[in-house]
Amino acid sequence: MAIGVVTLLAAELGTSVAQPAGPSLVEQLSRDTEAIHALGVSGVQARVIASDGRQSVTTSGTADLNTGRPVPADGYFRMASTSKTLVATVVLQLEAEGRLSLNDTVDHWLPGVVRSNGNDGSQITIRQLLQHTSGIHDALPGYTTPEEYYQQRHNVYEPKQLLDLAMAHKPDFPPGEGWKYSNTGYVLLDMIIHKATGHPARHEIENRILRWLGLDQTRWMGTSPTLPQPHAQAYQLFGPGSRVDVTDQIPVDYANLSWVTTTRDENRFFRALLDGRLLPARQLAEMKQTVPVSAEVQKLWPGGRYGLGLVERPLSCGGIYWSHEGGDGGYITLNGVTDDGRRSAVVSMSEARGDTLDHIMEQENAASALIDHALCAGDRSTR
Repeated sequence: MAIGVVTLLAAELGTSVAQPAGPSLVEQLSRDTEAIHALGVSGVQARVIASDGRQSVTTSGTADLNTGRPVPADGYFRMASTSKTLVATVVLQLEAEGRLSLNDTVDHWLPGVVRSNGNDGSQITIRQLLQHTSGIHDALPGYTTPEEYYQQRHNVYEPKQLLDLAMAHKPDFPPGEGWKYSNTGYVLLDMIIHKATGHPARHEIENRILRWLGLDQTRWMGTSPTLPQPHAQAYQLFGPGSRVDVTDQIPVDYANLSWVTTTRDENRFFRALLDGRLLPARQLAEMKQTVPVSAEVQKLWPGGRYGLGLVERPLSCGGIYWSHEGGDGGYITLNGVTDDGRRSAVVSMSEARGDTLDHIMEQENAASALIDHALCAGDRSTR
């Protein structure tokens, strides 16, 4: 399927310069989006913003396997776990205001909530929740077959139900003595934000981040199973001959994972975060204090480390970048921004090839390569 390419100029071009050797940024971006589509991913959209503000957007594949309509260059998708960076930013803003401490325990804010089977909220800190070092078991429900998808897609889980599922398990390790990704930890952070401010976390995100930055394409959908238009349909590959349109669903943790966004807004958010517009220098430095991730996650993020709701990854050209990918219900999104916040990239895929580890790794590696190429290109011409 043909690749759609749109180049947006956010700044006037200056005097002409000699073209560098090799493909331009937009040519490389086109190759990388097509490489992802060639794996079997139905639809791909990617956007890169250079340090001079110039934007390059490419699409590949189709937004709808039934109609063949093109992938929209500004299509909405579910933000999924990338919203953890929004939550972490609000927590650190509250810390900067003296309204909470990263060393506060869960029990300080939510007495008695984390109990049973060896779970002890008096021993777990906010910092550990943010960094996935709390040991709280990740127990979100999910579907692994088309039948389970159709049975579960409109289920609504309240935060207490999700916590009860986690509390039925023993901790994965004592607090602070390991690393394991825990969506449940961010359920607790949402509750702590509500307790500290008197408002649901989503309201704090809207008031403190989205309105401040003018991110009007990032929206909380609550228990709605739909997305705004335009968007590509989301597909899940469950196995050979079993590709299902999973667009129509309510995210399991609807309070925390019901955000939708666009590549434009996601780029703008990460750039603002890393260039210091959202956090004081001390809190941004805290966010960047990282620990090693588990061996299992290292396969997805080679050399990756986890900060406070932010992932550090190495660049092939030297240095590091910051990100937080998200994957939920067919939509898989990777992103990256340079340490100074000047260059950024987002790629959103509207199909999750999650049936085998090989397919997961192929999709992850191809998307990671796109981010790496875009950030390492620097200010190379988009023409």
